[in-house]
Amino acid sequence: MIARHGLFFLSCLIAFTAGHMFNYTIILSLQESIGSDLLSGLGFGLAFGSSIVFGWFAGALCDRIAPGKVIHAAHGLFLLGLCCLWWADGGATPAARVAWTLAAALWGGLAWSFFGPARLTALGQIVSADELRPATILFNLQVLLGFGLAPVLIGFIRAHSPTWAPVLGVAAAGFVAGSVLIASMATHAGSQSNGQSLKQDIAEGFAALRESALLSQLMLAAAIGYSMTGPMQILLPKLARQNLALTETVRGLYLGLLAASLIVGGVLALALARRVHNGLLILGGIITGSILFAALAVISSAGASALVLALVGLCGGLVMSLIVANLQMNAQPRTRGRILAMYSMSSQVMPALSGIAAGTLVRGSGLTEAILTCGVGLAMIAVIGASLMPALRHHAGVSLADVRTA
Repeated sequence: MIARHGLFFLSCLIAFTAGHMFNYTIILSLQESIGSDLLSGLGFGLAFGSSIVFGWFAGALCDRIAPGKVIHAAHGLFLLGLCCLWWADGGATPAARVAWTLAAALWGGLAWSFFGPARLTALGQIVSADELRPATILFNLQVLLGFGLAPVLIGFIRAHSPTWAPVLGVAAAGFVAGSVLIASMATHAGSQSNGQSLKQDIAEGFAALRESALLSQLMLAAAIGYSMTGPMQILLPKLARQNLALTETVRGLYLGLLAASLIVGGVLALALARRVHNGLLILGGIITGSILFAALAVISSAGASALVLALVGLCGGLVMSLIVANLQMNAQPRTRGRILAMYSMSSQVMPALSGIAAGTLVRGSGLTEAILTCGVGLAMIAVIGASLMPALRHHAGVSLADVRTA
């Protein structure tokens, strides 16, 4: 599988790393140049939250036309956003810097709306049915690795350059390379519109979600789990700088530790997906990860903080890999693009909303209280959610395709 689809997975790794570099640049540049945690939360919210508007259209589009074309268009939108960031860093007046940065965030938000659903839909087309589960988990490993590598690369580059221009250049090269690597990939429209409007296509996707209690509850679990991502991206850089007093390079390594632990979690998912009770592991992992995140607020030792952060990443990588694999296995091919677009929206909108909330909390109550509130609050929400999701609690990991074969 890797030999035949290695270029696609490499493209995913490079492009997702560039995408998360884009997001981190918005957050860190607003924190450093403007000194506003609230604005950094708003910028992150625009970069990820715009999919709540455009994501519905993206899902229908990925079912109507070849998703490969959608991927290239998304890369182009990211490049437009990087141009805005470049101007904000070196050409705009201080008064206009915020406006240009937020404009970049909007372009990025539009790109993220199409970026994830298109790649997931393409994956469902290029691999065989037997390869779909491991391929999806492997895909998610590239997503997680990109999320973790981005701050490491930024920390390394910023240690050698006082400006953001080299960071932006590396991100731009990543998007170009991501398109070149999949230039020969053959994808196709998943369904015909048959005269339906986009509104009807979107309604059909909702109907497919409502008809399956398992799909609905997997989507809800994804929304709860991804709500941790926003506080992590907003609060962890500040924690590393303010509470742990780490240098620029070490701070990048601290945040990059998340990459290794997320990968380990994804690898565990790949190894355990057929051997463990998927539903209970998903719910238990969300609760455990949230409690561990809250514990970061009261840990003053850099070593102990790094260990706990690694455990948070382990839970996150395991949980999210299992969720997306089970969604892929249980979604119908005709509506797969729309289902996966809803998942991608959860992975973007929930971090955006929780990132804005985290920025507001840290501004009003301080860093320690913000981390505690986010961690404990999400753990309580996960416990309540688990009691309301019987289909997921009882889901051992058997797909609908497996049921039909049996």
